[in-house]
Amino acid sequence: MSLAILLAFWLQAAGDPWAAGTKALEEQKYEEAARLFGEAVTKTPEDAYARFHLALSLSLLNRDAESAAEYKKVLAAQPGLYEAQLNLGVVLLRMKQPDEAAPLLDSARKQKADQYRPNYYYGEALLASSNFEGAEAALRAALTIDAKRPEAQLAMGRAVAKQGRVKESAVWFAGAASADASYRDALLELAALHEGAGNRAEAAEIYKQFPENTGARERLGVLMLAGGDATGAVAELEKAVQTSPTAANRFALATAYLKAKQNEKALPLIAAAAEQEPKNVELRLTLGRLRREAKAYDPAAREFFVATQIDPSSKAAWSEFASTLFLLGNYQGTLAAFDKLKALGEESAAQWYLRALCYDRMQLYKEALPAYEKFLAMSDGKSPEEEFKARQRIKVAKKILERR
Repeated sequence: MSLAILLAFWLQAAGDPWAAGTKALEEQKYEEAARLFGEAVTKTPEDAYARFHLALSLSLLNRDAESAAEYKKVLAAQPGLYEAQLNLGVVLLRMKQPDEAAPLLDSARKQKADQYRPNYYYGEALLASSNFEGAEAALRAALTIDAKRPEAQLAMGRAVAKQGRVKESAVWFAGAASADASYRDALLELAALHEGAGNRAEAAEIYKQFPENTGARERLGVLMLAGGDATGAVAELEKAVQTSPTAANRFALATAYLKAKQNEKALPLIAAAAEQEPKNVELRLTLGRLRREAKAYDPAAREFFVATQIDPSSKAAWSEFASTLFLLGNYQGTLAAFDKLKALGEESAAQWYLRALCYDRMQLYKEALPAYEKFLAMSDGKSPEEEFKARQRIKVAKKILERR
């Protein structure tokens, strides 16, 4: 047995917490190691190495705030200690404090420029601080040392993409996924970046690689719909709804049905989505329009009314409610809804035409005349058929008023 081993046994037997703590660390008994190194630090507060191992043990237990405090004490006693700077930088990154971590990791990197870890973590700190150009440089240095590391390839992809070079970043995302299958989902992040950059074809190709992922199917369907492939969108979105019948998925599939001229399939989906999200104004409006198209005017009006109650400032809701009340022959309700629209700052020629018709049909010819005239002034030749009718009704209304 070597002298070192005999000494270790003797120290442990003598109750030396430093030696026992080292043994606990080696055996991955981190709670015990933290306790023992804590005892060592209590006995000898100036022992920077015991404190370093206490900080290390705490970090392995994910007790990051305590670990960071101990590493800072180590560095106060031994400024520039490479291992403490590197480890503290990593802990601070985990604590979402990249601005504080970056100078420490930069110092560690400068001490050991040929080492992968300080270059990589420095790059991660700069990336988290939105210094994308600096992050790219640091990560290139890390990948020069070890080109196969998936975490560095992924970080490089993000740094490049954040500088607006999304297509160029694809090789790094793909490299990470190829090096380690656990990074494959990062390709979905790349797909979202492609979408944001307007690269729809590239995004769609990635989503096609994830047929088991409901979110990917939903996005693929939406992209197909935007590209004019309603039939393909329906196929993808039907599978998405089958797996995850969320309001968003149902609404997307309903939109695809509408584009594919399959309105009868869209209505029950929108109705179900509205039940899931009863406060969603857009769902209410879409459901109301579908019901109105099916000539179910009463249910349509109810949906539009609910929309006005959810969001009283919605011009679309008041407009749809007014036009549907008109179809129901509820002229007073139509006029009241148009008054709401006017109060919201919206007037149009079409509204004044319907106002005039409401007054006309209620035989309120005195009110109908200025409404028709307002319509004619606003329309100014844009709606010739309605303008012709308005002029004829003005003549009729004037004659009726003259007889009175």
